[in-house]
Amino acid sequence: MNTPTAMAAPQRLPDLEGAKRAARAAALAARPACDPAWGAELARHVLAELTFPPDAAVSGFWPMPGEIDIRPLLNALHARGHAILLPQTPPRGAPLVFRRWHPGTAMLPERFGTQRPDGPVGAPDMLFVPLLAFDRAGHRLGYGGGYYDRTLAGLPGARAIGCAFAAQEVAAVPAGPHDMRLDAVATERGLFRFKDF
Repeated sequence: MNTPTAMAAPQRLPDLEGAKRAARAAALAARPACDPAWGAELARHVLAELTFPPDAAVSGFWPMPGEIDIRPLLNALHARGHAILLPQTPPRGAPLVFRRWHPGTAMLPERFGTQRPDGPVGAPDMLFVPLLAFDRAGHRLGYGGGYYDRTLAGLPGARAIGCAFAAQEVAAVPAGPHDMRLDAVATERGLFRFKDF
């Protein structure tokens, strides 16, 4: 399997953090023009274009308001027999914990307005990752907590696929030495691969 790799940026750290703040503000301002229901189209592209090993455990995320809704994809993968995991957000500085989910599972409120199940803990082989912006080099702009960067660093054999609206693509995401690259990004318009898999 391909391993997400870190990319260093030439910017000094204060400049990098300022650039990320500005990029997050721009990304959040653009998102209201997008429809979360476009997640059904994202699911169609993913299911048609990606191969899933039969025993792969797949992690997704419960969408927050304004995010693309990938629940159609999660339901379809569950119907195919895949173990589905959703993240539990630990205290800052720790990687995510993933808990088993299936349709109809009761959801618990989480930090930052997310939700999670209370099922058994598992380790994903493929991760569908939320983001605010992405570029064609596979860089991802997250919300700033560093959770997915720490998590991906600890899962070197896993594939990471960002999930976004096509409008969240930018020319270049500000990236630093600890920012992990994605293997692909799925949008309502198609799948962008950055690595062979």
